[in-house]
Amino acid sequence: MNYLLSVDAGTTASKISLFDEGGELIAISGQEYTLLTPTSLAVEIEPGTLWHAFKKGVSEVLRKSKVDKNEIRALGISAQGETLVPVDREGAPLRNAIVWLDNRAQQEAELLSKEFDQQSTYRITGQVSIVPTWPASKILWIKRNEPEIFRKIFKYLLVEDFLIYKMTGKFVAEGSLLCSTVYWDISKRKWWSEMLDKLEITPDQLPEIRESGEVVAELTSSVAAELGLSPSTIVSTGALDQAAGATGVGNIRPGTFSENTGAALAICAPLDAPLFDPRGRMPVHYFVKPGSYMAHTFTTGGMVLKWFRDNFSQQEMQVAAASGVDAYDLLSMEVSKIAPGCEGMVMLPHLQGAMAPEANPKAKGVFYGFTLRHTKAHFARAIMEAVACIVRRNMETLQDLGIRVEEIRTLGGGARSSVWKQIEADITQRPVLTMKNEEAACLGAAILAGKAVGMYKSIDEACEKMISVKKRFEPNPANFETYEKTYQRYVQLYDDLLGVFAKD
Repeated sequence: MNYLLSVDAGTTASKISLFDEGGELIAISGQEYTLLTPTSLAVEIEPGTLWHAFKKGVSEVLRKSKVDKNEIRALGISAQGETLVPVDREGAPLRNAIVWLDNRAQQEAELLSKEFDQQSTYRITGQVSIVPTWPASKILWIKRNEPEIFRKIFKYLLVEDFLIYKMTGKFVAEGSLLCSTVYWDISKRKWWSEMLDKLEITPDQLPEIRESGEVVAELTSSVAAELGLSPSTIVSTGALDQAAGATGVGNIRPGTFSENTGAALAICAPLDAPLFDPRGRMPVHYFVKPGSYMAHTFTTGGMVLKWFRDNFSQQEMQVAAASGVDAYDLLSMEVSKIAPGCEGMVMLPHLQGAMAPEANPKAKGVFYGFTLRHTKAHFARAIMEAVACIVRRNMETLQDLGIRVEEIRTLGGGARSSVWKQIEADITQRPVLTMKNEEAACLGAAILAGKAVGMYKSIDEACEKMISVKKRFEPNPANFETYEKTYQRYVQLYDDLLGVFAKD
């Protein structure tokens, strides 16, 4: 038997998973870590923390699975984007990694935005604007604020690049993680020389660019011993976590569309070529197949339901703690008793501003149309319907660009709620599919690793053999008229409140 190991290196935790050739999850380990916040705008992590979590997770997976280490063919990586790790000539970090959440480089983002106009930046990088979270802004911040460190930096790495170097001694990156650096040209698949010149860095200070699902090297003998793995284990290039997640649910060709309802709502739609929105609403990223792209964006998602649970569902949380049932499952049971449309109530879920496609940081959360008849369960259902409206609004944005959406593949915590997924199917009028394996990003990284070492001829073949659909939610025509009114009211409510939002 051949096995594939993968890591999903997230913001506050890493998941290390072991899969067999058929995509069956053999063992998994979750390793949490704490972010550092030295100032109100700064978010950092000591890079060694990422490596320690990975190492501990591998050890736990090997212990749980009892698999012969010599049967583990390859290792793949799914990683958070934008987290910057500057290292010296020996590959040692010169400072804490600057996490993607870090917002300190506001002045630097403004300077770069003045130097490079929005349209040019979008056409070259696929990103609709230059913001403090992008690595280009972070590099300029280091240059202006930590000049001694800036002069010593040998390579600028992202989290995937850092883990690859730790395992192989090679500086290698891949395109899906590079798009939001805003110093990589997604069409030419080369470094953006004008941006590098502005930052005063050179291509030699950046990794070698490969495609996703390519062999990098075997583990070094010392690292193999440290991890308890065979030195013949191959390390492959992986993907941005959302690209890996899309791969892990089989969203790898045009016509499919995936949404990841976690704290945020991530949306991915594969493209055969870069397709730019004339109105600049939809970012474009490089994808896992050579020469392929994806429309990809974030917006408000499960964090709204979490806010509601934490603040208004103490009873459900107490019952959950006593019974072992998830509080979200209890909320879903209550929501299932409420009729579609919430008896006229509509919600705008913009608790942290509206992201795609509105991109309005001043937008606020709104409950509209509630009366003395409405209960807590109505409010919970209104939240689920609102997030489904966001999915539809982004789907329609894609369709305006000529990107067809035939079905929705779903992952993340929201995929566990059958009520929520049926709501989504009815509001979008598209089939919604959940997957048997819920660890989509880990599975996507394993798929890429399996393709790299030739266990599968292609990513398509790997997906066919390793992914299984759990449930298919068909749209219910009986709810179309009700939900059309809900959706139109949702759109009108946002438009009508634009002037109110602008005053805040």
